[in-house]
Amino acid sequence: MHRVFRTPIIISPSLYKFTYPIKKNAFQSTLFLKKLFLNDCNHNYFSTNSGEIACRVIRTAKNLGIKTVAIYSEADKHSLHAKMADDAYLIGPAPSSESYLNIEKIIAVAKESGSQAIHPGYGFLSENPKFAERLANENIIFIGPPVSAMISMGSKSESKDIMIAANVPVVPGYHGTNQDPKFLKEQASKIGYPVLIKAIKGGGGKGMRIVNDSSEFEIQLESSKREAIKSFADDQVLIEKYLETPRHVEVQIFADMQGNAVHLFERDCSVQRRHQKILEEAPAPGLSKEIRQELGVKAVAAAKAVNYVGAGTVEFIMDNKDKRFYFMEMNTRLQVEHPVTEMVTSTDLVQWQLEVASGNPLPMTQDELSLDGHAFEARIYAENPENNFLPDTGPLLHVRTPTASSNVRLETGFEQGDEINVYYDPMIAKLITKGTNRTEALRILRKALQEYEIVGLSTNIEFLKRIVSHPAFIQGDVETGFIAKHEKELFAPNPEVSSYAIVQAVLSLILKEHQELKKTAIGSFDPYSPWGLYFGYRLNAIHERNILFHDQNDVHIPVDIKYLQDNSFDITIHHGKDNLITFERVTGQWDEVEKQVVADIDGIRFKSRIIMEKNNKMVIFDRDGKIVLYIPEPLYLSSAVLDVAHSIKTPMPCKISQVLVQPGQTVEKGMPLLVLEAMKMEHVIKSPFTGKIEKVYYNVGDLVEENKELVAFVDEL
Repeated sequence: MHRVFRTPIIISPSLYKFTYPIKKNAFQSTLFLKKLFLNDCNHNYFSTNSGEIACRVIRTAKNLGIKTVAIYSEADKHSLHAKMADDAYLIGPAPSSESYLNIEKIIAVAKESGSQAIHPGYGFLSENPKFAERLANENIIFIGPPVSAMISMGSKSESKDIMIAANVPVVPGYHGTNQDPKFLKEQASKIGYPVLIKAIKGGGGKGMRIVNDSSEFEIQLESSKREAIKSFADDQVLIEKYLETPRHVEVQIFADMQGNAVHLFERDCSVQRRHQKILEEAPAPGLSKEIRQELGVKAVAAAKAVNYVGAGTVEFIMDNKDKRFYFMEMNTRLQVEHPVTEMVTSTDLVQWQLEVASGNPLPMTQDELSLDGHAFEARIYAENPENNFLPDTGPLLHVRTPTASSNVRLETGFEQGDEINVYYDPMIAKLITKGTNRTEALRILRKALQEYEIVGLSTNIEFLKRIVSHPAFIQGDVETGFIAKHEKELFAPNPEVSSYAIVQAVLSLILKEHQELKKTAIGSFDPYSPWGLYFGYRLNAIHERNILFHDQNDVHIPVDIKYLQDNSFDITIHHGKDNLITFERVTGQWDEVEKQVVADIDGIRFKSRIIMEKNNKMVIFDRDGKIVLYIPEPLYLSSAVLDVAHSIKTPMPCKISQVLVQPGQTVEKGMPLLVLEAMKMEHVIKSPFTGKIEKVYYNVGDLVEENKELVAFVDEL
């Protein structure tokens, strides 16, 4: 029996209102969703920039007739989730502790807006039992599991004990309370290296460190605990055997208040960087029906062992060799990757959450659930894969997304013109595709990634394209070490820019220049001047000019252009000293609205989108993908910049988390110098050479802009 939410829901970047029939004692008005800017498990910290899950919930709420209320920080006042919600409330400054994590403020807004329920999205408060308890005390419905289940599954050590009792296999390791570093190191030796240190709470790779031998145990333990205390306010860890060829396979489960529990099959989330997922798929490739069934049975047993209610994910680690799987953890909330499950089971899991929270039984039984086709999800991040996946910040100057269809779905909290800032997680969007089988779904994903264009900051789109085109991925041969295993191919040097792309770049510059000249001519005293009507018009001569490009490999590419009288061009490209390629009578048109050049080159018609960025950077999207060219400033225009010898600079805006050296100290190459915190992640800065420290420019807690000197050396030894 359907129930209806008759009032609004609060969303922070994830609070929405639904109107949906409900039975007695259930929601009578709206749902309040807390902002998902929080980092979580594989999380995309739903930032004031992002709010992807908030937008996702709002869409389902609107379909159900439920109103939504959003909360936003000062950094998110122009965010998409705040625009989509029926109402939106400013919750505080950009720092999450003063806004999205402020329980008192959230409850105050929920009451003021008349919201009856809160959807916590994927963020930290989604698995915060204290938050759920406070809501219960305030008679606000928390769309999530019972507090007892959150507490049990929120502790990796306690959850392991519960799973053992429920006959669910677990990874060998130490899950006890003794946190003495010496004792933990002894346990690691007993388990056998390599081992994995994991914070007992949270997820998303936070507080997780791989230790290959005993010599690095202490420093990795300290780093794990430091990150855990910042992320989860708890520095307890557990030690587990690290499987060297593991797969990350998880099962979506759902349970209601009537005691029914089902699984919606499994997802493979093995392709990861920094212990965080970037590609997921459902169902997992290469599993037999027997293993699939056993995974589902064990996942349901795990849910019933803690009297679970609502959406949850039971995560398993699977040995890729023998396909044996072990319980890893349970995420007591909706997962970031839930859309792939929705695609292959034809369900709306947010709607299921609302049904269950309002006291209704599960919409479907286990017998009614079945797999239909295959689906992929690719996470689009603002980051630079070539620079150890460091997050990037900046404006989204240009965004062009794949066309949505029944087989292509995009979940995002951003629009063109929005800014990705340093306060929140760098996930921009999730791209989901479906096919009748894995091959078809992958083909659709590759095409959709090819159509996805972002300019203004670094993204992982081109890197994702390389992954999904890799033979091993195409064959379904995936594991958590996939990126490291295929590093050589995935991080191959940038290929030489094609001559056709260079010609299109030249044409775009010439044609845009001519459009501007025509505008000037029309407004002048002589609108019919041949200098405005014709390209490079000269009396009794052919106009010639030169343009110099640099590619991403810093290769210089001089180009000579001859302006012909029929408004065509001869274009000669210098590839090296003696390698000249000339294209004769090239023509083209420039579409300023679409930022697109249509070029006729050697009888072939090309269409490319070309975006000019700051610093004379030209971004080209053509049939070969994304190409970047630079037009260097003339020397007389550029001011000399003296670089300090032997200095180390910040790779991005950050906060100084730890300073490990002091002036006068001699350090070896590879020795950690500082620990930086950016986008909720720690980054260790190591010495690039052996030398003596002359100066340390910042202290712990300082906020530092990009490209600022951190440490200076006396001299390289």
